[in-house]
Amino acid sequence: MAFAWKAAGLTERQAANPYVRPILNNSYNRYLAVASRVVRRSLKEDKRILAERRGESDLRFSKWSEGKQGDPKSLTEANNAIAAQNASSGSS
Repeated sequence: MAFAWKAAGLTERQAANPYVRPILNNSYNRYLAVASRVVRRSLKEDKRILAERRGESDLRFSKWSEGKQGDPKSLTEANNAIAAQNASSGSS
């Protein structure tokens, strides 16, 4: 019996060189993400909203200087700010 994530086609892919180990591409993690998204979307509206909030994640980072931690910032917001700055300056 095959695992469900393998049966869904989320398996390893072969590297170009036959002497190199196959590349896994986080297949099981990708399967879990797809399966959890399907389950969340199948819930009734009130339960679905709560489940989708639990499924979100937010990474934060802090700069350290002179042995002290700076203010924590959202990685998503920082990336969006840098992307907007790069777009306005014309660089990619």
